[in-house]
Parts: sequence; structure tokens; C-alpha cells
Amino acid sequence: MLLLSAASGAADAFVFLCVGQVFAGVMTGNLVLLGASAAGAGEDGVALKVVVALAAYSCGVAAGALMAGRGFRVPALLGVEVVLLGAAAVLWGLELVTSYGERLGLLALVAVAMGVQGRVRVTPTNYFTGTLTSLAGRVALRELRRGDGWVLGRLAAVVAGAAVAALAERWSSPGAALGAAVMAAGALALETVPGRGGRFRPGKGKPRPDRGNPAGAA
Repeated sequence: MLLLSAASGAADAFVFLCVGQVFAGVMTGNLVLLGASAAGAGEDGVALKVVVALAAYSCGVAAGALMAGRGFRVPALLGVEVVLLGAAAVLWGLELVTSYGERLGLLALVAVAMGVQGRVRVTPTNYFTGTLTSLAGRVALRELRRGDGWVLGRLAAVVAGAAVAALAERWSSPGAALGAAVMAAGALALETVPGRGGRFRPGKGKPRPDRGNPAGAA
């Protein structure tokens, strides 16, 4: 989950920095950007990017749900994500993305991958407001749990992944998309280790209150 959280941070940072003013996995932020764009704020064309991201992410979630419903296990879902992120990294790395339309296509690839990732676990690895809310509530009430170290680790992993993508974009822009693909591939490798692969099934139903649901702060 730490690797997937880092992949999420890297994917969002790459899209925001290289596609511009939009996220691949943080749909709440995209809805805010859509509202601001409708009011005439922000860069031109942001609304279209947001619509593409929302639609692509929804398609990824739907695909992940269908795969999980048909018995596909975690490694299969992660494999799809790695292929999508890998394709995005190749296209960007070879500088094949030059036009506005091609950037929208790249955005769609990464957003679909984030949608699939959203179905891999009940515990969220690509949206974290609820996770932070729950953790802060337990800190305030002095009701920390044994697993909260991993919760904090997921939050730190998002920051680290975003930093990796940002540094890659600054030092070598063609490699900016590679971090997310590598981290997702690492998660896939861990899931396929003999004796471990497929031990967890894709998440179904709503998150538990202590794992990403804002109501957990109560």
C-alpha cells in the first residue's frame, strides 16, 4: 500500500506539472477546479481536462469493479495499472506527446490507471482527505491504534511520490512519468511473491471508518 500511495502521488504530480492544472486521481480537487473554471478562473481549457480526467477515472473504477466481480485478483488489477502507467511513461519519455489532444489522451491513460488502483484495496491509496481526517480525530481523542503508523506512512508516501515526480520533471522531463509506473510495478512484484500474491482480494463495499471515511473522525 505504501508503494501504491507513492505511485498515486507521483501520477498526480506528473499530470499536474506536465499536462497542467488537473489531477489524475484526486477527483475532489478536480471538481473544485471545474467549479472555478466555470466561474472564469484558472487557465483556459482546464474544464475540458477535468471532464476528461473525471470520465477516464470513472471508466477505470468501472473496469476494476467488473474485473473484481468476475474473480480477478489483486495482481491482475495491478497488472492493468502498470501497463497503463507504463504506456504513459513511454509516450512521454519518447516525446511523442506534442499536441493538446495528445496531452488529453495521456491524461486519460493515467486517470484510468488511478481509477483501477482505486478498486485494488478497501483502504484508499489514491485519495487521502478522509484518511487524514480520521487520523487527526484519533490523535485529538488520544485513541491511536496499532495500525496508525502505516496510515501516517501512506500519507508520507504520497508526498514522497509527488516529490520524486517533481524532481524528475525538473531534472529530466522525459522521465517525469516513470516514477509512478516503477512504484506500481514494485507493488505488483510484491503481490506476486510466492506465498503472498493474491492473499488480499480487491476491495468491495465502502471503506471502514478508520480507513479513509471522514466519519471515522467522530
